[in-house]
Amino acid sequence: MAPVPITIVTGFLGSGKTTLILNLIPQLPHTYKIALLKNEFGDVAIDSQLASSAAISGVQELLNGCICCNLVGQLGDALESLLKDIGPDRIIIETSGSAFPATLAMEINRLGRETGNYVLDGVVVVIDVENWKGYEDTSYTAKMQQKYTDLIVFNKWELVDERKYDDCLDRVGDLELQIANVKSDKGRVDQSLLLGLDSALAKDGDSVNGGYSKDKPPQEHSKDHETEVEVLSVNLVSEGDKPKSVDLDALETFLLSAPKDEVYRIKAIVSATRAMASSSGDIDESSRSQPGVSVYILNWAFGRWTFTRSNATLPAPIGVSSSTATTVVSNTHETILRMTIVLARGEASKWKSRLEKGGMVQQEGEGGFLMISRVI
Repeated sequence: MAPVPITIVTGFLGSGKTTLILNLIPQLPHTYKIALLKNEFGDVAIDSQLASSAAISGVQELLNGCICCNLVGQLGDALESLLKDIGPDRIIIETSGSAFPATLAMEINRLGRETGNYVLDGVVVVIDVENWKGYEDTSYTAKMQQKYTDLIVFNKWELVDERKYDDCLDRVGDLELQIANVKSDKGRVDQSLLLGLDSALAKDGDSVNGGYSKDKPPQEHSKDHETEVEVLSVNLVSEGDKPKSVDLDALETFLLSAPKDEVYRIKAIVSATRAMASSSGDIDESSRSQPGVSVYILNWAFGRWTFTRSNATLPAPIGVSSSTATTVVSNTHETILRMTIVLARGEASKWKSRLEKGGMVQQEGEGGFLMISRVI
């Protein structure tokens, strides 16, 4: 059984964590099961709304203490109970009081190594721009804690003037670390940014696009919110008699080099002659019994990734264009990679240029026809 991804949503009381989760639920498939582990007393009406949601299969509370400190020892029992009673596709831990839950993240990593049942997907910090005054501690210890923050969501920024929002950005910048950040759209952030390492959300080819395409843009976003991210669509088509497989060594180099404050998410369907190890070093064992070329789902988030064998199929290429010529597609041409890259605002042109220079996404044995277009 694949490990259950865990997302930590943290931030001070009233920052908008529960609203973020409520706005996430409608974006998920109806069959997708979420278990919520809370570490605070919340508004009764909101908690009831969460518990009655079709996508929330169970809510469990750890009270009378900080889950990052004196309750961390109870975490294993709580997670095991949720796993046994609910069998969720994902567990979300909502906690207050600590903007940098390094202890909690390390405990999840420990439990994941010991049991194989969990994997830390991401740590999301929600900041109330209207009431937040900045990180008072910029010491080495604070920076070490901040390394466990993968995404900062700026909430309630619509309620302040531009100067106050810029001041908030400056205070985050005082920590001098590469951290992805995004403004919410009245408490809403696209699930492709919040959720990453999850095979249950990437079972077919369409899901790899994360809902982004030229012909079908994300309708639920406001125009202002869409500009918070930029999206590249990447397709690789095989060339000649070379193996119809992606060069996994080059791909791994690309995944390792992508800065977390520039590249937010990478999702892809990949044709390969072998399985690539995930960022944790694990290899999909099912690939060992399947010699030859197989199809895999790549899910990259915040510097971590999974690479899982799949029954998905890659679409047939329609036409192959390069900077110098257009090649007529024959039976020898096959799509061997279809990838969506979600980037920070202002990064798409730079990364499109880098990819086009080669050496990152290419056919095994070098080559292949690479097509890159900007979707958003």
